[in-house]
Amino acid sequence: MDEKKTEEKQTCEAAAEETKPNVEAEACECECHEKAESCECECEHEGKGHGHGKKKEIERLKAENEDLRKELDVAKNAYYKAYADTENAKRRLQQEFDTANKYKMQSFGKEILPVIDNLERALIVKSDSEDIKTYVKGFEMIYNQLIELLKKEGITEIEASDKPFDPNFHQALMQESREGVESGMVLEVLQKGYMIKDRILRPALVKVSE
Repeated sequence: MDEKKTEEKQTCEAAAEETKPNVEAEACECECHEKAESCECECEHEGKGHGHGKKKEIERLKAENEDLRKELDVAKNAYYKAYADTENAKRRLQQEFDTANKYKMQSFGKEILPVIDNLERALIVKSDSEDIKTYVKGFEMIYNQLIELLKKEGITEIEASDKPFDPNFHQALMQESREGVESGMVLEVLQKGYMIKDRILRPALVKVSE
């Protein structure tokens, strides 16, 4: 009887020894599984945090790029405006220079015209005196030289005699009825008019038919 109890006790102890390693193994497996899950959670959390930070950085760079683009547009507009203003100023100055160069003889022409008038009056003097004829010939040479000089500078006589009256070029001082002449015709030039290029230097003073 005692032997039988002893055998049963030994069998139970052996079974307990065999079960113990399995329990410890299961406990170890559970612990490792928990650690693995914890590690995965931490990695997933860190991954999400990293992705969120990258997205914010991209948004920041996009905002900076948009600001730079706006500044570039402002700079471009300022450049184009300054360029246009400069080109307009250059054109205006060139036009002013061309105009001044084109009509540079205008003041001189106005001052010389009375001299031309006086020479023309001297040339119509009739005399039998050889001395007077000599003087007239000298006046005629001076007159012709002045006329050629004025022509070179673009100063030319306005045609008026026997032409229709044109208020743009003629100034009527007198009117006269003349048989066979239609109304509004220039009958006589009282004082010659002159142009400088395409401008009126002095209108012609004329007598016009009624």
